[in-house]
Amino acid sequence: MVRRSSSIHRCHTKGEVRVGVHPKIGITGLPRSGKSAVMLKVVQMLQDDREKELRSRGENPSEHKIIGGMLTEPIFDDHDRVGYSCINFRSKEAATMAHRDIDSRLRILGFGIDPDALDRVAVPALQEAMDECEVIVVDEVGKFSVESDAFVATVRAALEVDKPTVLTLHKKSRHPLLQDIRRRDDARILEVTPVNRALLPYKIHKIIRETY
Repeated sequence: MVRRSSSIHRCHTKGEVRVGVHPKIGITGLPRSGKSAVMLKVVQMLQDDREKELRSRGENPSEHKIIGGMLTEPIFDDHDRVGYSCINFRSKEAATMAHRDIDSRLRILGFGIDPDALDRVAVPALQEAMDECEVIVVDEVGKFSVESDAFVATVRAALEVDKPTVLTLHKKSRHPLLQDIRRRDDARILEVTPVNRALLPYKIHKIIRETY
């Protein structure tokens, strides 16, 4: 069961979508376009800014949970991409959610999928971010991760928390979760291209810093 954070800023309602102060930034693009790299650059800038602010007030940044959520990393055998791990951003706990060697009736693009890996690592990571962190990151909402019903429900819950949220999104998936994210009034969907890849992190950083 997905818990709702009790310490969130409640959103006001606009039509059927709850809209808060802080934007939900969706970073999309073609496979291997650099979505995760853009997100990580944004996260690093936000972390650095916040640590500087805390130090200027005489506070210890290590006592604050600034960024939380889930990362996705490819698994390589030599130079061959053979799977994907989901990782807790804060604890670095990892689990293999997709791999060529996973024996599963659920296979996508030649990878066997293990939704339990997402339930063990990604779901608690996102719940911690919802409850305790200042910024939520989700890398990525894509073909593999949406095979976990618990992950989908937790992302939906996280989107109702009024905190700055950065997600990487599969560009072509028609899964209802991705469709709903794209339709949100408080979502900004930005595509990574070879032309904007270097400058896009600074644009996203500026959007988030307007409210954070």
